[in-house]
Amino acid sequence: MAVCEKISRFTLFMAGIIGATGIGLAAAANHLEDPRTFSAAATVCLANAPALLALSALRNTLRAAPLAALVITLGVVIFTGDLLLRHFYGMRLFPLAAPTGGITLIIGWLIIAASALLPKPQA
Repeated sequence: MAVCEKISRFTLFMAGIIGATGIGLAAAANHLEDPRTFSAAATVCLANAPALLALSALRNTLRAAPLAALVITLGVVIFTGDLLLRHFYGMRLFPLAAPTGGITLIIGWLIIAASALLPKPQA
């Protein structure tokens, strides 16, 4: 199996996990006195899971789709991981983890934008 195919399957898997996590976090936020942390994490998950799904589907059309998918997945994990670790344990994943995750997400989306300007990959 080619590396891009493995990344595509991983991306599809992570889209499902991140989407399910987003739904769970959104539901949990409705039962909290202060839902801000869970709502923010849910929003990040639910905004990026469909993007990962699309990147998996576009792997043969969008040259940098595998890279963008990996970067976005990393950003979601760092950002939401830090928010939830702070909520449950009062500690950070690492210093400046949430902004690092957010910047990583922005970079992933910019990779998508740049990829639109690149030629289509050869079959």
